[in-house]
Amino acid sequence: MNNPFFNAKNVINNNANNTANVYKIFFFIRNFLLIFILGIFYYLIQPLKSNPVVFLPQGSIGQIISHLKQNKYEMSPIDKYILFFLGHPQSGWINIGTQKLNRIEFLHKLTVAKAALETITLIPGETSIVFLEQTAKKLKLDKNLLLFEFQKQSPYSEGVFLPETYKIPKGITENLLIQILLNYSEKSNQKTSEKIFGEYNPKKWHQYIITASIIQKEAANEAEMPVVASVIYNRIKKGMRLQMDGTLNYGIYSHEKITPQRIREDNSFYNTYKFEGLPKEAVCNVSLAAIRAAIFPAKTDYLYFVRDKNTGVHIFTTNLNDHNKAINLQKN
Repeated sequence: MNNPFFNAKNVINNNANNTANVYKIFFFIRNFLLIFILGIFYYLIQPLKSNPVVFLPQGSIGQIISHLKQNKYEMSPIDKYILFFLGHPQSGWINIGTQKLNRIEFLHKLTVAKAALETITLIPGETSIVFLEQTAKKLKLDKNLLLFEFQKQSPYSEGVFLPETYKIPKGITENLLIQILLNYSEKSNQKTSEKIFGEYNPKKWHQYIITASIIQKEAANEAEMPVVASVIYNRIKKGMRLQMDGTLNYGIYSHEKITPQRIREDNSFYNTYKFEGLPKEAVCNVSLAAIRAAIFPAKTDYLYFVRDKNTGVHIFTTNLNDHNKAINLQKN
């Protein structure tokens, strides 16, 4: 016979075991969630190193996270989900600021802190030192630190910036500004070189920039550039010194009038009155038009040129006698 008391006891025991199991599951889930929440909280309050400003491209949150990782920001898949709750990051320059932030503060900044922009312009023919001094003043940067970063990061001492109007975020560091300007110019050079030659050889390209910098300083306009280029190559081919004033408008002397005294006293490799061939380095930053003229010079026999005081353009000649006549015309 079945014992009712025994059966009731088993039911009670089973119910007790089930209840105990439910409590175990509950405490396991509770502890897991607690640990998970504490882990996420700990992750979000960790400091995150960042530049005062950061550039974000247009795209999905995943693409933005990937962009930040490529730029050496310590991002993880968790950040993607956090941003889903905070809101979509803005595109363009973001003002992170100079104060130390934790991760959640950094992610929040990406969604709300659009940076104010300042315009700086590099004109063709300007030297890097003059441009950077002007830029430091306008952006309220440390001039000496900016020049130091330029010397540290640039592969060459001149001709490495692309003349352009740039939109720069206020609060940018000296290090990041030089990095941005160099990267932008390098990409432009690579694109143009590949279009012309089908490849990009940085050293070969910079040789063209050296020639282009003289063209930039000497030509009265873009139309003259290929003709000036022909004079440069024709004189080098004949073993003649270039003897061009523009090569002495390097560095801090960018806007100085070249005098006979300056020609006598300047012993730098830029002085093409004293030394044969091209200078060892570019004279200034150059336009793409000047580079194209250096690559595709006009076919002429010209060896000399002098500026016409009436028109502002140059009179080109093939011999010294005609050149002297052109000079005398400017004296009358």
